[in-house]
Amino acid sequence: MSAPLLQAQGLARSFGQVRALDGADFDIAPGEVVALIGDNGAGKSTLVKALSGNLAVDEGEIWFEGRRTTIPTPTAASELGIETVYQDLALAPHLDPTQNMFLGRETMRSGLLGRLGFFDNSAMRAEAAEAFGRLGATVRSLTAPVGSMSGGQRQAIAIARAVHWANKVVFLDEPTAALGVRQTANVLDMIRRVRDRGVGVVFISHSMPHVIEVSDRVQVLRMGHRVATFETAQTSMEELVGAMTGALGKDAA
Repeated sequence: MSAPLLQAQGLARSFGQVRALDGADFDIAPGEVVALIGDNGAGKSTLVKALSGNLAVDEGEIWFEGRRTTIPTPTAASELGIETVYQDLALAPHLDPTQNMFLGRETMRSGLLGRLGFFDNSAMRAEAAEAFGRLGATVRSLTAPVGSMSGGQRQAIAIARAVHWANKVVFLDEPTAALGVRQTANVLDMIRRVRDRGVGVVFISHSMPHVIEVSDRVQVLRMGHRVATFETAQTSMEELVGAMTGALGKDAA
């Protein structure tokens, strides 16, 4: 494996008496899919929020491209090339796919019209179409509101939007949880395409078959701590479940 692109060392975060992260470690290299797994309450969401600028930690270090850094806000994460797709997708249902992709990042018209606040809609639509096509995202229409589209199409739009702006790391929080078989296959294929572009993909999932199918490595959290790291090709579903539950009896972080 190449040198870590994004790395966390000893992250700790408490909410009152609850220790959500307890010396958690994590690492991902460019162009690999790392599955992050753990039972409910293991600390996955807290770790993702800490690494995507949505939550401050009490202790620990974050390293990016070999340098110690802080990620105080989602904007700071975006500036580093890190984007996150949460389960709620954060799409505006009344806007179309192009408008959602460029929400807050609109391309302005050139010259006076741009200075007057007019958007270059044709340029944004062409760029969105290229981005969707590059990832194999099947989008029914670039002009229909996303609220009228299927769950799979909305998921594809959210992933394509994140990948379009991220050139380093993308966090995907349960991207296949509410999808059918065909839609799930499309999303897993998108994840592979993102990896093949050299972007690191953090895949958070409770589905062990999907984890086995798409990841290169698996990192296991339990009680706010990374307890094991596996090369996916050399592990099994039983071993992963055992690490999650503590049944293995020995940590392998």
